[in-house]
Amino acid sequence: MDKVRGSALPAATRSSRDVILDAARDLVASRGYDGMAISDLCTESGLPASSIYYHFGNKLGVLAALLERTFQELHAQFPAPSSFDDLEPLPRFETWFTTACASLDQRPDYLRLLLAISVGPHKDTEMVRNTVRRIRDSAHTSWVQALTPVFAPDGGEEDEAFVAQLAVLGRAMTDGLSVTNSFDGMSYSSHVDSFVSLIRGLADQRARARAVASETDGA
Repeated sequence: MDKVRGSALPAATRSSRDVILDAARDLVASRGYDGMAISDLCTESGLPASSIYYHFGNKLGVLAALLERTFQELHAQFPAPSSFDDLEPLPRFETWFTTACASLDQRPDYLRLLLAISVGPHKDTEMVRNTVRRIRDSAHTSWVQALTPVFAPDGGEEDEAFVAQLAVLGRAMTDGLSVTNSFDGMSYSSHVDSFVSLIRGLADQRARARAVASETDGA
């Protein structure tokens, strides 16, 4: 897959901040965060160290800003579950998840970067931790919104707890698929059918269990 730049604008029309972040994205992708020095950023961006320190304060500031911008770029094309409220719950979930995976296929660097930061030695730095937590909380909220009409349309503590657990599983699955995408070249979209089948199976199982419980209560 071709490398995706943070901006399609020519360098002359982009701000120095964006030029630095574009350079940081390329360096993190090729060397990892720990292999990116300020001197590398200067060489890659063509800007002096003073510009980097002015915009970001330090190397961790560059990382946090890169995460934030990548998050904004992805979610500009990432659908909200509510976009498909005109559909029945299961088709709604399937359409949302299919569209979300297509977005991730367009920007595979997003989850690769997030995963690398989440397990790296700098993950406990307050600036990075706060940015990563906000991004992950947003993703979790989307999963909950996508799954609630399927498993907890009427609320209920038990059903809502199940949705929350399944949302964690869904988020962990997409995290793991970033590794599969990177090492095996498999797209996110190639796993849509399997996960949707899992959701459908769980929904059927819980519907049958409710029916049996209802019959038992009425006996």
